[in-house]
Amino acid sequence: MGHDARTVGEGQDPLEVWIDQDLCTGDGICAQYAPEVFELDIDGLAYVKSGDDELLQAPGATTPVPLPLLRDVVDSAKECPGDCIHVRRVSDKVEVYGPDAE
Repeated sequence: MGHDARTVGEGQDPLEVWIDQDLCTGDGICAQYAPEVFELDIDGLAYVKSGDDELLQAPGATTPVPLPLLRDVVDSAKECPGDCIHVRRVSDKVEVYGPDAE
């Protein structure tokens, strides 16, 4: 009957993403790639959104990266002109995608 959605990507560490607004250039590329995760606020800067679509405006606020959107979020981090999108493992806070990734 096909795979249960929860078993897809099993063994994949949960990831979270945050945006450094100090470096955000307001290009909105992230919101084009992953509108479910990123949104530009009226201040022209990008923020991450919670699972229920709420803008998280606290500095350093993180939101989980939904597995189906991982590629879009990673592309956002790579294409971001401000290099301000950080994707890290929830378990040990090690950055896996973004400017500080190894």
